[in-house]
Amino acid sequence: MKVDGQAASDEVAPPGTVVGAPRRWLLLEGLTLLVGSIVAFSTTHQSWWLALSLLLAPDFFAAGYMLGTRLGAHLYNVAHATPLPALLVGVGWWQGHPLVLALGTIWLGHIGMDRMLTFGLKYPDNFQHTHLSGAQKQQEPHHKA
Repeated sequence: MKVDGQAASDEVAPPGTVVGAPRRWLLLEGLTLLVGSIVAFSTTHQSWWLALSLLLAPDFFAAGYMLGTRLGAHLYNVAHATPLPALLVGVGWWQGHPLVLALGTIWLGHIGMDRMLTFGLKYPDNFQHTHLSGAQKQQEPHHKA
């Protein structure tokens, strides 16, 4: 059975979660960002060990969750949105600093990899609640006997 053009099921996306074709476009966008970052990094002539050693560095911002979900989500999102690494890339290119450019491309690559793997920006209610969270089973209401 279809409801509003979609198959009915017992799975529902959490509020704020992108679903359907827009979700697939965002995952493709993540893959594109990752591949573009690898290509851009290769032009900096920096060692590949640098990229491998720093690829997961933005995830250290998840440590903010030790201070609460609201602060944790905010810090995580700052490290997993494109403005700051894009600024690094721009400054590195403009000022002719290949290391700064490389750091920005590694950071963008991390973001692209996360998006491609459906790790999205966080909501402040729960570490697992992101804009790309998968569908979750709808829970049956509990009845008291």
